[in-house]
Amino acid sequence: MSHKPTSGARHLRRLLELLAAGAPAEDLGAVAVEARRSGAAAPDLAEVEQATEAALRVQSTLRQHRRREAELTALFDTAGDLAALRDLDAVLRSIVRRARMLLGTDTAYLTLPDEEAGDTYMRVTDGSVSELFQNLRLQLGEGLGGLVAQTARPYASPDYRTDDRFVHTGSIDAGVLDEGLVAILGVPLLLGSGSGGQVIGALFAADRTPRTFAPDEVALLCSLADHAAIAIDTAKAMADARAALAELAEANAVIREHSAAMQRAEEAHDRLTDLVLRGGDVPDVAAAVAGLLKGDVAVHDGSGWPLTAVGEHGGFPRSAEDPGGAAAAAALVEAAKSSRAAAHAVFRDGRWVCAVLAGQELLGCLVLYGRPDLDGPDRRLFERSSVVTSLLLLLRRSVAETENRVRGDLITDLLTAPDRDPAGLVARGRRLGVDLARPHVLLVARTGDAARQRLADAAVQYLFGCGGVSAEHEGSVVLLLPCDGTAPGEAARAAAAQLGQLAGEPVTVAGAGPAAGPRAIADAHAEGLRCLRALRVLGRAGHGASVAELGFLGVLLGEGHDVDGFVTATLGPLLEYDAQRGTQLVRTLRAYFGCGGSLTRAKEELHVHVNTVVQRLDRIQALLGPGWNTPEQMLELHLALRLHLLSGAGA
Repeated sequence: MSHKPTSGARHLRRLLELLAAGAPAEDLGAVAVEARRSGAAAPDLAEVEQATEAALRVQSTLRQHRRREAELTALFDTAGDLAALRDLDAVLRSIVRRARMLLGTDTAYLTLPDEEAGDTYMRVTDGSVSELFQNLRLQLGEGLGGLVAQTARPYASPDYRTDDRFVHTGSIDAGVLDEGLVAILGVPLLLGSGSGGQVIGALFAADRTPRTFAPDEVALLCSLADHAAIAIDTAKAMADARAALAELAEANAVIREHSAAMQRAEEAHDRLTDLVLRGGDVPDVAAAVAGLLKGDVAVHDGSGWPLTAVGEHGGFPRSAEDPGGAAAAAALVEAAKSSRAAAHAVFRDGRWVCAVLAGQELLGCLVLYGRPDLDGPDRRLFERSSVVTSLLLLLRRSVAETENRVRGDLITDLLTAPDRDPAGLVARGRRLGVDLARPHVLLVARTGDAARQRLADAAVQYLFGCGGVSAEHEGSVVLLLPCDGTAPGEAARAAAAQLGQLAGEPVTVAGAGPAAGPRAIADAHAEGLRCLRALRVLGRAGHGASVAELGFLGVLLGEGHDVDGFVTATLGPLLEYDAQRGTQLVRTLRAYFGCGGSLTRAKEELHVHVNTVVQRLDRIQALLGPGWNTPEQMLELHLALRLHLLSGAGA
């Protein structure tokens, strides 16, 4: 059974709803009027009127709390502005603007004393529209502001124009009249407390209609004035400190600059000289220059590829197959050529580049990152460092060429007579820093007769710093590189690109291995020679590859004749599909080839409908790709099918 709410309860609920919605006081008062009009009973009407009075008191309390919260927020924000004081004018404008907002006045302004003129002037105004008022100046004791400054006490006037407590002057009254101000509240900006406090200005809030300022409004403006006084004093102290520091810096600038330049030059001379005397290498030079110039330093070879780097910059993959790395190397080479032409370091793409030269031969370049503002002394130091780098690169190349000739004899003996004394060859290699027992990738490189000597020199540069060794052997250049996980074909392609760039001619490179031990290395060389001949026959001069990447030619040329690997690589998708689904794609392909590509004869041999043959061939194309029926691909598929059948797996 439902109960209809009484008239009084309905009006009380309406009061609560209005109170929750923040309705104005007149809406709350209208509830009692409505209850009276609706003929509410006397007890209910009395209860509604009492509830209305309580609601108005609650609304007033909430309004006071919100106002106090806004005041505290403004004071906290002002304190935050002071903590991060950077611009005094900005802080003072913020304080004056908050004073006007919190007190709800038409305007607010702040005056400061002018010690030279002996009066006060308007420093900041907010809400002012009169130019006359904004340029107003007050003598001490004149007007409300002059009295505030003289007595260090706050003063408020509900109607300044008729208030005889203040000394009225024509200029002040004219400015106040032009602005239209009536009610004015002014408080002092005090430094210190008590009778010893110093007035350094005044803060004002004013209305264009009569108004009596409450004590809490006076206290709020005093709090804001205290913040403004602190801001002014802090700014003055900071300005004095900056002025003193500027004078001191100016007095010592020349001495400091000269001393720093002399110290850097002396330190650079000592460190670089010590590097040369101690037999330091290129990474030591890079580290020393990075420390002296406070930047990241990299050293690149004549092809733009990195030799060493200090810091997070300067490194990119040494791989010709990486377009980004190749482009970066080419850009560095162009920058180094510009440096060689200018005989000075050049600034390119956010870095300094200085050519490392031996005469006019470009050995490489020195690169500095993180110093776009490289000045005269530091720039000259950077350029002198390139001279030291060139000396070390020349020495390093000379040593490498000498060592490579000695190691080349080892490579020649290794390839011509690997079984004569295997243990002796391994021992010789270890004495020369080449561990033949460790897996190596073997590369065989060849170019035209005119560039053969350049290819040998390019091989020495290419192996610079990687622990490999090269030698000329039977018209080719053989490179032996410690195995780092790079596949022989990938190593061959990278070498073909970079050797061709260094030699100035296309270079064909065959890769083999990994191989460990004299016999295995000699066998890898024989396989590399066969692969090299195949590349030239296939018209792929200037490229790199390995036997494993030449398809059925790899089976014919390879040392191990990896038939199973070839069959799996060629027919793998079909074999796997048949094994998983019980289909006969491999048998269908064999019948299709055996019938000369005739669908009719193939369907008769397979005893299926011709549409079934077509569907199976479509599936074969989906698995092998659209080029499966090109002559070259069909040859490899046909050979793989024969080998699969001969192995017994396809019976």
